[in-house]
Amino acid sequence: MIDSLISKNTWVSIKKIILEPERRTSRIPDETKATPFIMWAKGRLQRDSQIGDEVTVITRTGRLESGVLEEANPQYILNYGDFIEELLTIGDDARAILFGDGNE
Repeated sequence: MIDSLISKNTWVSIKKIILEPERRTSRIPDETKATPFIMWAKGRLQRDSQIGDEVTVITRTGRLESGVLEEANPQYILNYGDFIEELLTIGDDARAILFGDGNE
């Protein structure tokens, strides 16, 4: 399958490896040393390109950044993790501790 062409000036996200694992400092944990140091950035694409191409973008602050094209029109996805049962009642529990439970 051929990726479709993404037009110049489309809002995109890019990925750039800043440091390969072998270039990272020895003063960090082994798990961290084993992975590359990666930067992600978003900006306006400067030429028609496909996902996976090396591209240049202009960020909202006017910086030119280059990297591998990851996604066109990236979404903002927030995730605060898995549901934690205790958080349902923590406010009530705190109020009871601070101000009494109202049964006094």
